[in-house]
Order: sequence, then C-alpha cells, then structure tokens
Amino acid sequence: MSMSCKKLNVLSNSEKIWWQQCLQVTDVGPENLLAWRNAVSSYKVLCRFLICVKSLLGIWVHQNPELGNMVYVMWGFMSVVGCRIIPQELGPRGLDSGLLWAPVFEVIGKWDGSLVFFLHGKEREKDYCYPGSLKPAREDCNVLLLEVEPKRQSTAAQDQQMTSDEGTKYLTPEIGPSTSGGGSFRRAPRFESRGLLRQTSIKAELNQFGRLGFGDRRRLLELVAHRVRLKLPPFASGPLFPRAGCGTYQHEHVSTSDKESIQKELLLLSERRSLLIWMCEHGDPGGKKPIHGSHCDGIQSESALKFLCNVSESRDLRLAKESAGLDTTKGKNILEGASISSVKSTNTNGQSTKKQSFARLVKERMMQIIGMGAALHYGEKGHSSSCGDNKRVHLQDFLRLGDTVGLCLHPASLKLAMYRAWPIMHDNRFALYKMPEQKCEKGSEHAGLWAGTFGWPPGRPPEDKPGKALFFLLLSYEDTEEGKLLIATKILEGTHYVLHPNGSAMFTARVNEDSSEIFPWETDRDSTPVEISHAYQGEGIANGYGFRYPGSKPGDLFVSRKGFLAFVWRESKAVLTLQRMDLQALLKKGERVAALPPIANFAYLTKSYSNVFAGYSGLPSVSLTRSKSPT
Repeated sequence: MSMSCKKLNVLSNSEKIWWQQCLQVTDVGPENLLAWRNAVSSYKVLCRFLICVKSLLGIWVHQNPELGNMVYVMWGFMSVVGCRIIPQELGPRGLDSGLLWAPVFEVIGKWDGSLVFFLHGKEREKDYCYPGSLKPAREDCNVLLLEVEPKRQSTAAQDQQMTSDEGTKYLTPEIGPSTSGGGSFRRAPRFESRGLLRQTSIKAELNQFGRLGFGDRRRLLELVAHRVRLKLPPFASGPLFPRAGCGTYQHEHVSTSDKESIQKELLLLSERRSLLIWMCEHGDPGGKKPIHGSHCDGIQSESALKFLCNVSESRDLRLAKESAGLDTTKGKNILEGASISSVKSTNTNGQSTKKQSFARLVKERMMQIIGMGAALHYGEKGHSSSCGDNKRVHLQDFLRLGDTVGLCLHPASLKLAMYRAWPIMHDNRFALYKMPEQKCEKGSEHAGLWAGTFGWPPGRPPEDKPGKALFFLLLSYEDTEEGKLLIATKILEGTHYVLHPNGSAMFTARVNEDSSEIFPWETDRDSTPVEISHAYQGEGIANGYGFRYPGSKPGDLFVSRKGFLAFVWRESKAVLTLQRMDLQALLKKGERVAALPPIANFAYLTKSYSNVFAGYSGLPSVSLTRSKSPT
C-alpha cells in the first residue's frame, strides 16, 4: 500500500483516526486512553491492544469449590486484571467497605503492543508472579485455559514474519513508525534486530497439551511455574488498577485534590508496569536471571524431560528391542508409554522400576480398549476431531516438540453444553469459563449481576448480630415452552459451608404470569413504606434428593419501585433480597487478600464444600454455621 497509494498510507497511520477507533473499541474513558498512550508507540498499537484483550473482560467461573469460584476481569493500567471475589459476609458497614478480593492474573501490553501474561500466586508466605505468553483472544472466546506451550528457536527474520502473520489474523499490534500531519513518532523498539534467537510457538501443535494425561499436565504446569517464578518486590505488589476516586476519573466534575491523587496513582501504576516488564526480560531484583531470552520463554525442554521422565529407562528398552530384531516403529508408543508421567525418583531398584513400567503399560492398553484412554479434544468452534486426534500424547513426545516450554494463557472458543445459564465444565481442565451476560434492555430489564442476602429487612445487619452471607446471582432470561423465564443463577455464596451447588438456580420467575400474592412486609429498615411495582409467580430452590439435586417450591418475585428484587418462598416466608452490583467500584473500594498457590489460584480443581479461599488468605473463619434451606 505504501508503494501504490502513499496518501492512503499516511491516512491509515494518522493518530487522529486511531484515537477515534480507540474510543469506539472500549469505554475506559478518554483520560485513561491519554495516559495509556504514553506507554505505547502509537494509538494504532493501543487500539490493537484493546481489541486483543477486550474479550477477556467479564465474569469467569469454575465449578469448584461449590461455594463459588468467581473471577472478574477488568481494566488495569494498559492491562487487564483478573480478580477473584472471596466468599464473604455482609458486615455492619454493608457494601460501603467494598469486597475482599485476591489477584489471579494480569495481561500487560508492552511498548510495541506485544502481550505479557503474569499469573499470580503465593508460596511460603511470599508473593510471586509467573510470566508467560498469551494467545490473541477471539471475540467469542468463552474458556481460558492455563497451558504449557512448547517453543522453538528461530531466526529473527522468521520470528518477524510469524508476528506479522499473526497480526494480520488476530489484529495484533504491528511494529513500525507512525505519522500524523507530517510529524513523526518514535519507532517501536525492534528487539528482533539484535540478532538474538527468539522463541516462536508451534502452531501445528495447538491442542497437544490438552491431550496429555491429567497428572502430566499438572506436574508440568507446577514445574514450569516454579522455574519461572519471580518474587514481587513491595513496590510491584502495589495497586493493580486505579483506585483513587473509585471510578470517578471518567466524570467531568472532579475536584482538584482528586485529580492530583489520580495523577499520582497513574504514575505509580505506570512505574509498576515498567518494572514487571523489566523483570520479565531481566529477572527479579533479587538476582534470578532467565537462562536465555526472557522468563516468558520458559525453561529448557531437556531440563523438564530429565526431571519428569525416566529417559534412561526408555532408551534402554528401545535398545533392547532393537537388539532383539523387533520393529521399534510399531512399539514406539508402547516403549515411551512405559516411562511417561513419572516424577524423578530416588528409587534405584531396577526390578521395581520394571514392574511399575509394566503395570503402567497394561493400564494404558486397557484404558484404550474400553475407550477411556482418549483425552477430551478441545478444538476451536466448528472443528471436529477424529479418532486419531483424540489419542493421548505422551509427555516425552510433547516435551520434544520444542526447545523450551513456557506458561501460556489460551483463550479458546469451545462448544459448551449449558444447563440453563450454567456451562457444563470438565473437572480435569485448568480452565475458567465465561458467564454469558445479557444486556439490560427492554424486555430483559433485570438481566445482569445482582447481590443479596437472606432475611428482612435487607442490607447490613446490626452491629450486635453476626454478618449475613452475601450471595452473587447472575440473572438471565430464557424462552421455554412454559413461557419466558427469569433465572437467577448462583455464582458465589458467602457461607462457611455450602448450602446449594454452584451454578444452581436460586429461583426462577415466570415473567408472563403475574402473582396475586401480597408482599409480607409493609416497611423497610427505615420504616419507609415498601412499594411493589410488579410481582411474578415462580419457584425457589429447596431441599431435594441430596446436595447435588436440589428441589424447588412455589414462591413469588417482587419488584420494588426503589429497584431491589425480593423472592419470597410461600410456605416458609423466607426472603432473598437482591440489589444491582457495580462490581468494579466495589473492588476498587475493597481490600486485597493473599492468593492461593499459582496453579490452584487459577483453577481450584479439588472438590470442596467450604471456604478454601478464606483459609489461604489468612482471614478469620466465617462465623455462620450451616443453616437449613429456605424451605
């Protein structure tokens, strides 16, 4: 284009045009965009960063623990930040004190627009971050997979070509000069021009990690995370997102003192971002340096192979079979399968090792015979998998795909089965699942995130009484044969021991059927009359066939003129009162607590029915005992 139409080339690199595109892509506000512009080479790079990470924003969940595993992804400073909402009670101050939360991950945009992924975690009472790479996110991505990605060394020219190809496909940032009105901007630093060997991912093997056995995936993730971890200095442990003014930065009427606080905080956030990027390239200030390249490149595959696999045994078996004149090609998978998934052992007894290998071999063959040996295939939407694609990959084969292996956050677009508004999740994937959020518009006025407590009057409890368990519900509409339903899906509850399964419907309301029931209470806490605008018939959750299969009993949903919702069970008169949530504002006012160990901090796969996050965070135990169901 630069050769055929120079005027169009100048126009496409105009800062004014890309500024307008940035305003259309996101709603972070012009003030934030101006501050972020100083951290990148051009508005063109900034716009493409916004496009690459925009689909990560929103509510992500996992089935375990059953109390709720809710991660909210929001804008940081030239970044997106994943924050886990801790199950908690509503104290005497209500929501005025904000929410308890713990960091899960960050995705930061660098000067040239490339993305860096940082997983957060805590080990031995110390905060660490675990750098890795991020694959560009499609607009319809609905699963975040934590993986280990094999990488190969390539020349700078090959790496630059691959980056250009990926940028064309996914709208990732390009590297180059920008001009506007004849003026020039600083050229983005081209690290490829240093002549160093760069790491590139193997696009032909995108799904190989998911075809490893669960134990192999877990051990590989833990090994790589331990090797690349960086100790966070106190300064880097500071705020992850702007907190000054609690979201008032985008409003026109801001006091002078608030503006000064905002500018000071933005400066601290900018310096923290620069420090994290520097640590990723050069190591932490304590002296831990990357073996080569940067910490995002991961560790040497040979090192992981020696630590996780009994390579010598595999070679001995192969040599023995070759000396016997047998076909080693047909037996390759059997030979290598005898030594996969083994952590480095101190046992020197050769006879015991052979017995373990033979037992593993028999087990894998039997699993394949009965059809359970194939790992679940998770390709992109529209991709089907053949029997060959579903075969399990051996850990040795996977590690030999590249020169290094590193952490990778993979936003995927999968075909997920849904039960009402809750995705059906696999219990052996290190993944987070995105909750689809409906827009609040005419015909679906109550869609969105709500929070509430049981009991009347609603809101904060008296100071002399224990706190109320805080529930987070995602309300959505669904058209059924019975008519239009309003479904309240539980995604978090603040009890000490879970009452109902994660993802269950706390209540459903038939919005086409009005209720003639009268609201049981006439006044609220302030003795103000309660005015009800609408009432709908429905059903609320109740004790059923054990914990996993709750029942339901009749109830009614009341809509107040003040905007709150109240569902009342007819038989017991138990009431669940809800109000809308501004989750971002509550997080900015809230308190940060300690995270879990890194892999469990991303996806807690152990089945649990208690508040495990409070235990890891050092918070006092919730004083609530397990109460009975509302009915």
